[in-house]
Amino acid sequence: MTKGTVSLTGKRVVIVGGTSGLGFAVAELAAELGATLVIASSTRAKVDAALERLANATGALVDIRREASIVDLLDHVEPFDHLVVTAGDADPRRFASTDQIDLDIAHQAFEARVFGSIAFIKHGRHKLIPGGSITLTSGVLARRTRKGSPLPTATMGSVEALVRGFAADLAPLRINAVCPGLTLTQTILSRGAERVAALTAHLPLPRAASPAEVALAYIYLMLNTYVTGQILPVDGGESLV
Repeated sequence: MTKGTVSLTGKRVVIVGGTSGLGFAVAELAAELGATLVIASSTRAKVDAALERLANATGALVDIRREASIVDLLDHVEPFDHLVVTAGDADPRRFASTDQIDLDIAHQAFEARVFGSIAFIKHGRHKLIPGGSITLTSGVLARRTRKGSPLPTATMGSVEALVRGFAADLAPLRINAVCPGLTLTQTILSRGAERVAALTAHLPLPRAASPAEVALAYIYLMLNTYVTGQILPVDGGESLV
């Protein structure tokens, strides 16, 4: 990368969860910047639909809760420059007060967001080209929790702890995470404008982020080769209030 140039030309980027929502926004921006993409999801229909909208991309299936599936994916991709993990615990039942927590749902949440990330780091580092990076995804609940959210707070906070631990253990391999606030994915948009406005009215920047705004943070962490072990909030200031 030359001074004044933002480019991923010649770089291969693997995006787990890259078929929809935030992951797809990262894929779109990385493609615009010249990257060759591998996007992975657990659903063939989502992979096929995303590939129709992306340039210079291939798709793969992966079950982030199964280590064998993750190993199989990584065995079949060429060495890559950047690994991004946006897939996680999407089940809305993870939002529950303490006495309503379903331990099966809790196990699934940790398997997806925490143990899935560990497996990708453990096995993906062998395919990472020197100078590349791994970027995980936490969330603002790791820093500003609320009632009914002990489980998401725990899983997202665990991701942030993983980043610090692996950054020290795997140095000079770089690993970071993006910490998004409320982001206007289809899931959030389905809640309705009034609900979104109510959730963001108290913020220093009183609105939700666009997926494209959050995607910029992932690109920054790929391109800045002197950043590791960091959590980059993109939350409209929610972690401050």
